[in-house]
Amino acid sequence: MKILVLGGNGFIGQSVCQKLAAEGHSVTAYGRNIAEASQRLKNVIWHSIDIGTLTSANSWQAPIAGMDVIVNCAGALQDSSRDDVVTVQQDAMFALYKAAELSNLSLIVQISAAVKGNGANLPFIATKRAADEILGQSKIPHVILRPALVIGRNAHGGTALLRSLASFPRITPLIYADQPIQTVTLDDVARAVSACLEGRILPGSDVSLAASHVHTLADAVAAHRSWLGLPPANLVRIPQLLASVAAWMADCTGFLGWRSPLRSTAITIMSDGVISVSPPTESLPQLLTLEQTLAANPAGAQDLWFARLYLLKPLVILTLSLFWIASGALTLWSLDAATMHLAAHLGQAGAASVTIATSIADILLGGLVLFRRHAAGAMLGMLSLSIVYLVGGTLLEPSLWLDPLGSYVKIFPSLLLTLIGLSILNER
Repeated sequence: MKILVLGGNGFIGQSVCQKLAAEGHSVTAYGRNIAEASQRLKNVIWHSIDIGTLTSANSWQAPIAGMDVIVNCAGALQDSSRDDVVTVQQDAMFALYKAAELSNLSLIVQISAAVKGNGANLPFIATKRAADEILGQSKIPHVILRPALVIGRNAHGGTALLRSLASFPRITPLIYADQPIQTVTLDDVARAVSACLEGRILPGSDVSLAASHVHTLADAVAAHRSWLGLPPANLVRIPQLLASVAAWMADCTGFLGWRSPLRSTAITIMSDGVISVSPPTESLPQLLTLEQTLAANPAGAQDLWFARLYLLKPLVILTLSLFWIASGALTLWSLDAATMHLAAHLGQAGAASVTIATSIADILLGGLVLFRRHAAGAMLGMLSLSIVYLVGGTLLEPSLWLDPLGSYVKIFPSLLLTLIGLSILNER
């Protein structure tokens, strides 16, 4: 079959693409940032397309031409500078369904979610529900799959957050620790999509994908802690007010382009737990439990590194930003003292010009690193400018290597932190 996977570069999308391509299907995948996914899955045809721009039936005609099946793995948790939930999950889908009714598609598989509970009126759930309803009313053969919390060998979003919370030393800080959680392995989601194509899950089905065992959130985190090879830890219940503050801060980072799993949408949905609304389909073998999933994928040292670096990542970015902004601002504040060493070589005017220019560059880089779109470029700029400072300073004023305040020596921790930031910048 010729299959189009929307959101093929995502956490679920890549697994679906890998599964379907391995089964011999011709798979085409759409996503915005496909550079890394296209290197991982070379047997998939990749196109870099923002699905949020396809909001008319005409705009979908070329993408779906000649396709037999569409698998929709695209989605957005919350509005941000990078995502518009209504456009991606509702407007684009309405347009797709109109175009699909005029095509020769044999099936649409929609990866959706539970659409009731405390988050029912949030854009993430409301748009999923609206798209599901329109698809259900259409004449297009379709299946809707509603996975619970998806657990995979790799980690993203909620899975990554579980691992990071499990990696805390000595304590486990949680909100809604007693709320129920059901999980489904990422491989089982991909197998369910394959079952739809094979007809084992019939068109018109609305299927919940969740292992039968129900955990509390605390139990799920404890299972991940054991998986990471860590001893049991004391549960620390986070007050609702503090969690709300953390969610507000995470929402703010969303408008800078960062997709934190602590945003208010995720917290609101978690207040109800993550549970299946109906029994899983009998067309699939028994779905793997959380314990079986973890046991089948033993953790290594790299998993513990990832878990601990995941929550440190925003602190790395923030520290870099504050360091560079403060460095530039303090230099401008004490301009005469800052130009003292350069004046002997460049003259007072020349020293002042260089100092002002580099201070402004410091402040700009410190600001730009806060924006996800510009973070990598800003860090490369920080590395380059730091090297320029070291080389130029050594040539003009080598005596500062012996400065008791460590004028040059302090650059090395900044270089190292910047390299760490670049190394952990990718989200998928």
